[in-house]
Amino acid sequence: MPIVNRVADLHREITDWRRDLHAHPELLFDVHRTAGSVAERLKAFGCDEVVTGLGRTGVVGVIRGRKGSSGKTIGLRADMDALPIEEANDVPYKSTVPGKMHACGHDGHTAMLLGAARYLTETRNFAGTAVVIFQPAEEGGGGGKEMVNDGLMDRFGIGEVYGMHNYPGMPVGTFGVRPGPMMASADALTIDIEGVGGMPRARILPSIRFWSGHRSSTQSNQSSRAMLTRSSRRSSRFACSARAIPTMSFRKPSSCAVPHAACYRTYVISWRSAWRSSLKAPRRPMVRKRSSLIDAVIRCWSTIERQAEFAASVASQVAGQDKVDTSLAPMMGAEDFSYMLNARPGAFIWIGNGDSAGLHHPAYNFNDDVIPFGTSYWVKLVETALAA
Repeated sequence: MPIVNRVADLHREITDWRRDLHAHPELLFDVHRTAGSVAERLKAFGCDEVVTGLGRTGVVGVIRGRKGSSGKTIGLRADMDALPIEEANDVPYKSTVPGKMHACGHDGHTAMLLGAARYLTETRNFAGTAVVIFQPAEEGGGGGKEMVNDGLMDRFGIGEVYGMHNYPGMPVGTFGVRPGPMMASADALTIDIEGVGGMPRARILPSIRFWSGHRSSTQSNQSSRAMLTRSSRRSSRFACSARAIPTMSFRKPSSCAVPHAACYRTYVISWRSAWRSSLKAPRRPMVRKRSSLIDAVIRCWSTIERQAEFAASVASQVAGQDKVDTSLAPMMGAEDFSYMLNARPGAFIWIGNGDSAGLHHPAYNFNDDVIPFGTSYWVKLVETALAA
């Protein structure tokens, strides 16, 4: 059965929910409209319990099956926040908020999980409990960590947790999953630099004082790049590092004064926790004033083999075995679903978004044709995992 019939019937309605979310993007934890809309729908569907404010602005819905209790509870997670990007699409549901857009498909993720909640509350064709989790602040805010720290797993008795994300370039109706590392960790490296501000020639640029000698700010950046390169070269392929373009900003009081402080910021991406810890050591001797070297944002995580195999089998029920790639190469992007997988076993699966612009691109748009496949996956996951 490729797509659940009832889900196919709900396709138009779920699409409308998705497009409404797309038109009203919100960032990080400031997802009050989105979270409010999610909570209202979950209550209207008839969830047994709806909890708001978990992890600051997260929403959780509890759905109990009517086939008795298997003593098992699984969590299904979607993310709600958008990105600080100006949308380039010309569509009727284009973002109405300047400088903000759903450029990663979280509007689609939320809508698909809402569609699954609608179906599961109507049918309750399972034993045990399904917990639908709507997370804020996935885009760099650590919303997953906030929800876990707020008691998400223990409060609702979640034994396993599952996540899903769209994948541009992968055909609609296909899935990808793998055991072991799925995505990397991401750390923000921040160096605060203090010099002596004042009149030109009479003061010291913060970059010169910090790095010692007579290096310019450009040379400081080159030194940092070389340092990262050396760290990368001594790592294996799956313990590699990468970084975004670094930025150097100066606090400049006026056009005729030398700034007294500067901030250097970059990102380090890696596969191994031990390697991440070692990043701190090589930099300490170079610090002359003060710095906050490794500011952990997202922890490295893996999909557990048993749960990955289970997710693949469920996806095969929806799309067919030949449409599920179980050897998908890991990606160097990061996802803070890691916090939930570090708290409970589970799996993360990719779902094809078709020929679309890439994630975090101004022209990206979630493909509404994906909805029946993603929603059906959630439904079959619950009914299979919690079979009587």
